[in-house]
Amino acid sequence: MLLTHRRAVFVMVAVTLMWSIAGVVTRQLDHARAFEVTFWRSAFTTFALVLLLPWLRGPAVFWRSLRGGGRALWFGGLCWCVMFTAFMVAITLTTVANVLITMAIGPLFTALAARIVLGHRVAPRTWAAIVVAGAGIAWMYAREVGGAGAQHVLGTVIALAVPLAGASYWTLMQHLHHGEQQGEAEDMLPAVLIGALLSSALTLPLAVPFAATASDLGWLALLGVVQLAIPCLIATALARVLKAPEISLLALLEVVFGVLWAWLGAGEKPSVPVLGGGALVLAALVANEAAALRAAPAVSAPGRG
Repeated sequence: MLLTHRRAVFVMVAVTLMWSIAGVVTRQLDHARAFEVTFWRSAFTTFALVLLLPWLRGPAVFWRSLRGGGRALWFGGLCWCVMFTAFMVAITLTTVANVLITMAIGPLFTALAARIVLGHRVAPRTWAAIVVAGAGIAWMYAREVGGAGAQHVLGTVIALAVPLAGASYWTLMQHLHHGEQQGEAEDMLPAVLIGALLSSALTLPLAVPFAATASDLGWLALLGVVQLAIPCLIATALARVLKAPEISLLALLEVVFGVLWAWLGAGEKPSVPVLGGGALVLAALVANEAAALRAAPAVSAPGRG
């Protein structure tokens, strides 16, 4: 299909909507906790991708890409593994607020990486949107941030791995799709599968003995397929059209949508700071994307959504 910049933005918003269901779905779990949640979510993601990727690409092309993948593919898989795993590990050590505010640094890391590693100029409006959105998330969770002990520090350091891995991955994708190695970009979809497989293998020893009920497994399968497998594949494809800082900035909508889901699905009414901070994030994203859409050329780019 032809994927314009405008359409890519709307699809990325849908991706963040799918990512954001993690919180409200985990509220429905009976006994599965922490590493078991991470293991089953990654395992179901792996299973879904083993079915989806050959269907999307053709079995022969998929397995050839996986077997013959180069350093970019495996580095991308490692990035996904870190993103899939580090969040859950971090929240077992520190507060969710600490983790979310740490992850909000992601757009800044991505913009810096695109500027330093690729030499790409980041528009002033994007820098401004990063600052305003980061301030909005800080406002949302400032009252909940706490803990100066060694455990909280460790949790924050581990959480820092999420935006660092995200910045590395999206910068790599921008290099592959907008640089001289256009052919290599076709092989990056299996990186999501590699990341899920590594994540499930790493967390399996920490997940046993299993406590998940049949109901838990149903919810975790939903997370694996709808919250990780499908949106992560789509986000990887969107890197053909959207720049790395733009993807990372739009990904902040996951936090805002997550609050909305918790309100509607779990009865967790947001406070005034959460509503105000969320409004700041949305305003920053809308202003940035409105300017980007006005400046975007009318030419369509090939992509797969």
